[in-house]
Amino acid sequence: YRDLHTFELQAPTRLIEWARGDRVCVAGYGQSDGNEILQLIPPPALLTKDTQGLCPERDFKVECGGFSERPVYSLKYVPDTSLLVTSGPPDSSLQVWQVSAEDSDVIKSVSTIATENGSGQSWAKIDTISARAPWVLHGSRLDRVQITEVESRKNVYTAAPRGSEELSSLAFLDCNLLLLCSATGRLCLADTRQPQGLTEAVPAPSVPGSEHWCMGTRHAAPGSEPSSQPVARLSSKGLLALTDLRKTSEFLAVAKARVPSPGSGAEFLCVSWAPALEGYLAVSGFDGTVHVYDTQSWDRSGREAEPIFVHKGHIFGGVGGSRDAPLVTVHTWHLQKPRTLLSAASDGSLHVWDWVQPCGKC
Repeated sequence: YRDLHTFELQAPTRLIEWARGDRVCVAGYGQSDGNEILQLIPPPALLTKDTQGLCPERDFKVECGGFSERPVYSLKYVPDTSLLVTSGPPDSSLQVWQVSAEDSDVIKSVSTIATENGSGQSWAKIDTISARAPWVLHGSRLDRVQITEVESRKNVYTAAPRGSEELSSLAFLDCNLLLLCSATGRLCLADTRQPQGLTEAVPAPSVPGSEHWCMGTRHAAPGSEPSSQPVARLSSKGLLALTDLRKTSEFLAVAKARVPSPGSGAEFLCVSWAPALEGYLAVSGFDGTVHVYDTQSWDRSGREAEPIFVHKGHIFGGVGGSRDAPLVTVHTWHLQKPRTLLSAASDGSLHVWDWVQPCGKC
């Protein structure tokens, strides 16, 4: 490691979201007496260019927080606002939160966005954007995807039905283009200027056995087409498929992640592109580790890929004294620092870490 910082949360978290001012938002899940939503100030070392070395003390600071009566399975900061949007069981409704001003340390609930026929539906996957207005993209199934204006709760777009498969991920590519990934691995594109329906981009690779898929997208560079960035899909068997949305007739690359024991569990699958490091992605959700891969040499053979770095800190951290090995529930990349990631685990541990660049890549 070049740098490692740790923090112990009071309960397991499955969310990490960057907010304004380089703050970090986290939220708990599954607690019967309320689930915390916290905004943390990262350690000073993370906010400077200087390397501080190994620093295992609790050096995140809680800036403000609140409680949710329901488990929080998804959380998104609304850009250019002081609002957060969350979702979680038992239905597909959304909760909107206000991060209070500097003179208060409370994150308070301000409204609920109800969804049509939301009762009985699984929790909604969400993404946010503020290109035109504060919008939230949300849905639990392919035939229940819509965009809602966060503050007025007005529906501004509803995707035409394209099957009723469960959604695993969705994302704004820009203010007009939406990308959806079903649990079976299908990618579908939607254009808010053309409400007649969804366009299937490419199916998932055919692999024996039941699987669950998720996706990770990367924001396009200024001036480039949003569809120019490859999309990564990760299956519960550890298969990784990279797709160029401009040429969906074939896969860009297919590889096998080096996960210890791929299974059918998919609750915490996570794949994400490095925003400041070309061709790098991270994978987690199989055990207590986070794997980082350089995809630039991958082909379509489906061979096992060698990770360039494996973060094992959650396994050896020993938080809470539990005998069971913790499971990494989520990870995310720092927006500016190329090799810095944050990860959280089922034992309540939150890590921010930066690995040393391999000599061959210097």
